[in-house]
Amino acid sequence: MDKGLLAYLLIPLFSALVIPFAARGREKLADILANVTLLAGLVNLLWLALRPSVIAGGFEEIPGDGLSLLLVTAIYLVAFCVTFFSAWFVPAGMPNRRAYYSLILVSVAAMTGVVTAADFFTLYIYIEVLAVTSFALISTDDSPKGLEGALKYFLLSFPASALILGGIAVLMMTLGSLSYDNLHIFMSSDVPAGPVVFGAALMMLGFLIKSGVAPFHMWTPDAYQGAYAPVSAHLAGIVTKISGVYAVVRMASLLRFFDGRAQGLSALLMLLGLVSIAVGALAALRQTDLKRMLAFSSISQIGYIILAAGLGTPLALIGAVFHLINHATFKTVLFLNSASVEKATGTTDMDKLGGMEHAMPWTSWTSVIALFSTAGVPPLSGFWSKLLIILALWEAGLKGYAVIALLFSTVTLAYFVMMQRKVFFGKKSDAAAAATEVSAPLLAPAVLMSAAIVALGLLFPYVFSYLKMMAGRIIL
Repeated sequence: MDKGLLAYLLIPLFSALVIPFAARGREKLADILANVTLLAGLVNLLWLALRPSVIAGGFEEIPGDGLSLLLVTAIYLVAFCVTFFSAWFVPAGMPNRRAYYSLILVSVAAMTGVVTAADFFTLYIYIEVLAVTSFALISTDDSPKGLEGALKYFLLSFPASALILGGIAVLMMTLGSLSYDNLHIFMSSDVPAGPVVFGAALMMLGFLIKSGVAPFHMWTPDAYQGAYAPVSAHLAGIVTKISGVYAVVRMASLLRFFDGRAQGLSALLMLLGLVSIAVGALAALRQTDLKRMLAFSSISQIGYIILAAGLGTPLALIGAVFHLINHATFKTVLFLNSASVEKATGTTDMDKLGGMEHAMPWTSWTSVIALFSTAGVPPLSGFWSKLLIILALWEAGLKGYAVIALLFSTVTLAYFVMMQRKVFFGKKSDAAAAATEVSAPLLAPAVLMSAAIVALGLLFPYVFSYLKMMAGRIIL
């Protein structure tokens, strides 16, 4: 484990244990403790990564491989936006308010453990802790839809965990160790890699199920739609990316796909990524519920990350990691805005909405920024990550994959423009006539994330410098 980041695991865990006792009878104290914990951690992480001396030195002073620090920062940023939003969204007197914040903080600790782990068994333990907290968070909304989503998440998460354990057992028997370094050294040698690749494939299949990649995506729309609104943002923004997608990207770097050491697994991963891009985008076109459409959009965008991870070249891994970060930003904005729309109108049925831009201008225009970034419109951050992925495919001679990935970016733009027209533009609906913009505290997280989307796009040369440093450390 990266010991330099250990505090970012222990402090939220400590706060999660304190909240149920300290906030008894003082529910607002739970809001304060959760937000202060995450904000303090976020400020420390940003200073660690972005202080002037580090930037001037080309980020060479960054500890570890750089990937862990980047992802812990993303975890804290999304979680802080969710808890800050929840402080004003969660109704007063909610019976499980303290447990709700404790679960979010435990999930932050678990995700930090996932991205700082240095061996597969530790990774598995933290992923299972994250799965349990996610199940509890989904069922926070004890409506039939919430319970159905939680049950589907559990039923598909269980076989995924079994596959990961099976892969761990195979790796232990063939390598004698579960450390990342040992797998990396082995894959750099000339020893036949068949049994090791088989074990890695079992693990990767489990991680793909947890990621919600097609054709293992059946739980995702129901879980996102049925979950309590801020929980949907937490799940879509960061949880599924860390519990599954991150592990796939990490394994792709360790298996050295770009050296041709596991060509079959690499090709299969790329095919699944392409299928996920297509299935998610085409399904999103047919949705009438806003949260469900955003869920299918997430499936499609995860496909880009998996496609790049399957290619495994340094440029592809840079694109995959950057798109993972971008997905955390724009999906958090879109899901928080869907929660704001639901709070203002009582529905997420797009057929009942329309003309909301007049009543909710801030919500509308932050959604425009997020959807343009998702579709890859320059100069927003999503444009650069998709460009890197498409360029990596083209350079590798996979021009068909590159063209399909580019074409489905236009499909993404199409369904998001349709969403924006149905919900915010067009004829003013009865829901819009009765709605008003949500309060400034509810808008603040979406505005913050929208600013991050713009900043990451405009400051791309600095971002690329960091990512290039990171790729050199995790591959070589």
